[in-house]
Amino acid sequence: MAIKSTIFKANVQIADIDHNYYADHALTLARHPSETDERMMIRLAALSLQAHQLKDVCGGDGTLSFGAGLSDPDEPDVMLRDFTGRTRLWVEVGQPEDKPLLKACNKADQVVLYVFSHAGEVWWKGIQTKLTRPKNLQIWRIPSSASQSLAKLAQRSMQLQATLQEGALMMSDGSTTVDIACERWL
Repeated sequence: MAIKSTIFKANVQIADIDHNYYADHALTLARHPSETDERMMIRLAALSLQAHQLKDVCGGDGTLSFGAGLSDPDEPDVMLRDFTGRTRLWVEVGQPEDKPLLKACNKADQVVLYVFSHAGEVWWKGIQTKLTRPKNLQIWRIPSSASQSLAKLAQRSMQLQATLQEGALMMSDGSTTVDIACERWL
């Protein structure tokens, strides 16, 4: 019998000063049995970093949600769809192969990847020449120390504040704050 996903609930207050986006998001995260707290929290951080797209791209008339992720490799970790069902934003986390990323670039207006593992630099050196063609792809590096600290915020029920200012994300649960300064690779 297959092990079922573990359900996490997160209420995230997002204050994106850079993009003038302020909203509360009540989110449900299904953590796949093979997914770590670190990866799950990176998905949550990625949603927080891209939430302003809901207003900027869709004028507030769209759906920002988690995809099936590890359960379905043909779905993103986070997606933004407008009211017509068109995929405006496709977000992945981790170190995927080039072919799924290139395929995603054909399915969505914009694709954003957040690399967070300690082996990210090795992955990047091996794949970067294969990813230079698509113009709608961005790749960001989240430092391993930040992603590991973020994993410590994981609880089955979370109340989080996400503040974005000058390109940096501060994620806090009220007692612990994690600063995340992403580095753009592509």
